[in-house]
Amino acid sequence: MIRSLFALFLCMGLLTGCSLFGGGDNTEPPAKLKSFDKRVELRRLWSRSTGNGTDKQFLRLVPTVSAKRVYAADRNGSVWAFELDSGKEIWRRKTGIALSAGAGAGENLVLVGSSEGELVALEADTGEQRWRTEVPSEVLSVPQVYEGVVIVQTVDGAISALDADSGERLWIYDRTVPVLTLRGTGTPLVEGGVVIAGFANGKMVALETTSGREVWDVAVAVPHGRTELQRMVDVDAKPVVSGGILYASSYQGRLVAVSLRDGRLLWNRDMSTYAGIAVDRSQVFVSDADSAVWALEGRNGGALWKQADLQRRSLSGPTVIDDYVAVGDFEGYVHLLSRADGSVAGRVRVDSDGIQATPVTVFGDRLLVLSAGGRLSLYQLKFL
Repeated sequence: MIRSLFALFLCMGLLTGCSLFGGGDNTEPPAKLKSFDKRVELRRLWSRSTGNGTDKQFLRLVPTVSAKRVYAADRNGSVWAFELDSGKEIWRRKTGIALSAGAGAGENLVLVGSSEGELVALEADTGEQRWRTEVPSEVLSVPQVYEGVVIVQTVDGAISALDADSGERLWIYDRTVPVLTLRGTGTPLVEGGVVIAGFANGKMVALETTSGREVWDVAVAVPHGRTELQRMVDVDAKPVVSGGILYASSYQGRLVAVSLRDGRLLWNRDMSTYAGIAVDRSQVFVSDADSAVWALEGRNGGALWKQADLQRRSLSGPTVIDDYVAVGDFEGYVHLLSRADGSVAGRVRVDSDGIQATPVTVFGDRLLVLSAGGRLSLYQLKFL
């Protein structure tokens, strides 16, 4: 915990890409927004308050959509369920703990984790607590559920599998954490009965969901440099899968494409990122550590375009919505970039608290955005 906090302070003071809100050091301020040819807009359908949000901390508090409902949580311990179409509140529950990750949802469960290493499972329909249990350390990744198994990764490098009905531990997989790490943990991906997770040492592994047995591992990045700061290669961005190919990235390392079946490395590209990745049928989109947005060829990693006008604005991970890529920034703006050439096509300000969580695309043309201040909003894409 202490070393992760230390890394956060280093990021805020020394690493421009790691700044929470402000996105740069004293010599290179965040890029100023430029005028653009507006071709599309985001029309707000509804907006709701979800408490204090992240309380100005770097936490994995994100909105999750499941069964036409939206689930969200705040630092003070409250969890909400809203109707997706109207934004009407269905229920609100107070957990009584300082939440640091969630909400995860699925199989009639809503899952949240705390800074004190607690994992809470709520009934999706009512918000009533099903179970509460302790995990090895602070939870900074969104808990996942797959076929009766809850998967959670904690900051000490452990992945725990729990029974979804009772919270009983089924297995645990542990990796040593380096001396210095970023403040964060990548959210595991569960795909086809396999848990895929990245670690602060630059490695990524695939584990059997039922047993925790290691299927394969791959080096996303190899630490190099003389100092612990230079050797930070955290895999903090959630990996994504498309067409049997796994795309993953690391800080101060690489973006890689890996065969999901056997972990075979297909291609790699030097790139530093911790925010996130998005894919469509042929392209991979990345917000890098300096807040430039890239479009890469999915087959070989070749660069198609780079949007650098938003540098040092502490961009969120990207998400694909129709013909555009959406990213949020530290001033609370959502930017819509053309998938064809990366040009800015639209922009809306959610609030002034900033956006950490990657926006969520719903039904292809709606965008769900949760600000760091707890403002949850649903937007509709509208062409001009």
